[in-house]
Amino acid sequence: MPLGQNLRENRKRRGFSQDQLAKMAGVALSTLTKIEAGTATQPTIDTVIKLADAFGISIDELVGRKLPNPKKKSKA
Repeated sequence: MPLGQNLRENRKRRGFSQDQLAKMAGVALSTLTKIEAGTATQPTIDTVIKLADAFGISIDELVGRKLPNPKKKSKA
């Protein structure tokens, strides 16, 4: 799932407006709006960290990254 969609879903699940989240994370409202809409260039890692911190989640969770299962070994 793209970052913007994950961001929007996390924000709505927690009941935050875009303005509230932007203020909590210390990012510009226009930046947040563009990320959610998918019209922004890739946000900086600092912005992604601030947004994840505002939700109290990991960056991996915010961007929808799932780590491979270490117990499953690939066959070489």
